[in-house]
Amino acid sequence: MSTMPLRMSKLTSPLKTASLIISPRLYYPTRSLTTLVDSHFISQITAAEKLITKQDEPLKSGPTARAQSHAGGEVTSQVVHDITMGERTVTGLDSPAQGGSTSIAQQILAQAVGATAGGTQSASRSGVLDSEAVSKITEKEKDIIGSSNPVKNGPTAKAERYVGEPINSRVLHDITGE
Repeated sequence: MSTMPLRMSKLTSPLKTASLIISPRLYYPTRSLTTLVDSHFISQITAAEKLITKQDEPLKSGPTARAQSHAGGEVTSQVVHDITMGERTVTGLDSPAQGGSTSIAQQILAQAVGATAGGTQSASRSGVLDSEAVSKITEKEKDIIGSSNPVKNGPTAKAERYVGEPINSRVLHDITGE
């Protein structure tokens, strides 16, 4: 009998795609989660944009247009950055609007990252930036730059300024520099 897993079915939701793998010997579910820039994601960005602009339709260079340019792809920090730039275009502000398109995109990305990390988020999920979160930021920064030392004024340094504070779009925006 082969031990090679067989793909038996595919379960989907508007934001995540999960595959159930069945082995002839062991029955174990595994999840491969991906958050996509799909119609549901874009409609959430559009709704947030309409709240900010008080317009019935999304603007040509606004967050919705920026999100649509990534349609079919994964939600990544680059997608969030582009949505932020679109939000800046329509608001004229340097920081994201509370409850706006950027905060929605950041929230969705954070959920996706938490889900793909195997639920390694803080057990308390307090919504407060703690030392565990800063450690994770440091590890990711090290992976990206290829050095064992964090960058001066980089994400780790910025995150350390907010330890003990609630995690919100302003804090995320400052840490990511976008």
